[in-house]
Amino acid sequence: MIVQTCINGARSADFHPQLPLDADAMARDGAACVAAGAAELHVHARGLDGRESLAPEAMDLTVLALRRACPGTLIGVSTGAWIENDDKQTLAAIAGWNEMPDYASVNLSEEAAPKVMQSLRQRGIGIEAGLASVADAERLVSLDRGSQVLRILIEISEQELDPAWEVSDGIAAVLDRAGLRRAILLHGENATVWPFVHRAAERNWSTRVGLEDGKQLPDGTTASGNAALTAAAVAIFRAGR
Repeated sequence: MIVQTCINGARSADFHPQLPLDADAMARDGAACVAAGAAELHVHARGLDGRESLAPEAMDLTVLALRRACPGTLIGVSTGAWIENDDKQTLAAIAGWNEMPDYASVNLSEEAAPKVMQSLRQRGIGIEAGLASVADAERLVSLDRGSQVLRILIEISEQELDPAWEVSDGIAAVLDRAGLRRAILLHGENATVWPFVHRAAERNWSTRVGLEDGKQLPDGTTASGNAALTAAAVAIFRAGR
């Protein structure tokens, strides 16, 4: 059971005044989150134009800055298809990284997921298999990739709790039937962030919080930043032990 902090995601600067959008800001913010109890960091590197980027020049700068600021902390990145908006460019970018992250999330809903997973494995990078639907879970099982991933990332976008529970439970049922015994990290988004933090704690699963997923604290107030969100999630996990 760990708390991972997702410090920026695809959010724009107007989402929160403390959203870290360059390598130095991510490094400072990452260090504050680790001090608040984050076991891992998940980041979306940005190019000089401020846009998300998988290009080696953006990724290497970001990962190196985080390594220096947070020695010993696992660093993860996204490989979302929307970042480069071109599957061949995504694969070329991964092949060109010099500063390797510890793991990368791969969305099983995306057509190129198997190729992206293969590319990451060839580079020795762990894989978070991102499952947002029962169909994603079934695809992972059909690809026989379950035994080759670092963990399963159950990420729920539904904003009404009952449908969100239904999807997350459906994903877990598929994994259970297939006998996939991998670590699970469960998280919600915006309205469902904190219900899913509690659900993860109840099930002895990992979770994540951060400005990628939402900016409200459990009491509904806006957090001062990622470190405050991290501290709140860590407190929930500690209370559940």
